[in-house]
Amino acid sequence: MSTPAKDRLVETALKLFHQDGFHATGIDRILAVADVSKMTLYKYFPSKEALILEVLNQRDQRFRQWMSDRTLRLAASPQDRLVAVFDALGEWFDDPGFHGCLFINASAEYGGPDDKIHASAIHHKQLVVDWLIDLATQAKAKNPNDLAWDLMLIMEGAIVTRQAAGATNAAVLAKSLAKRVVNGAFE
Repeated sequence: MSTPAKDRLVETALKLFHQDGFHATGIDRILAVADVSKMTLYKYFPSKEALILEVLNQRDQRFRQWMSDRTLRLAASPQDRLVAVFDALGEWFDDPGFHGCLFINASAEYGGPDDKIHASAIHHKQLVVDWLIDLATQAKAKNPNDLAWDLMLIMEGAIVTRQAAGATNAAVLAKSLAKRVVNGAFE
């Protein structure tokens, strides 16, 4: 069940976790910015971990829906959509609120193999790969699984290069490489 207070908590936590990191963002700061009481927080989330997992779930759903919708608008054919993914990434990178990938950040801060937050980040990445496999299958690539993983590696590299190195042309460079990889998957 969603309420205005719960939504404020999730939206505030999403913004702060993305901007400042998970460990650096304390519950008191989230409560102050969201203007929500501690009692209200614990009504919806029994722990900071539970709040983080909800934030990651929300971000996963929104990001994958946005990426799918955006690539559909940018390109008509499934093969062209495989490359248009990098145009969409470029739009994301150019957003003033871009602070890298929340899931890469989560997996870095919560690196334990049995950690639920780490598992959530891995799950998101697998869902993106599954989507790429579906696109590659629709496009009739010779080996959709390999193509999807190749593109995922290029995407992840572009995201980290944009975030960590500040390379404003990361999406353009990644798209150039992706075109070559996609073209090779249909020869």
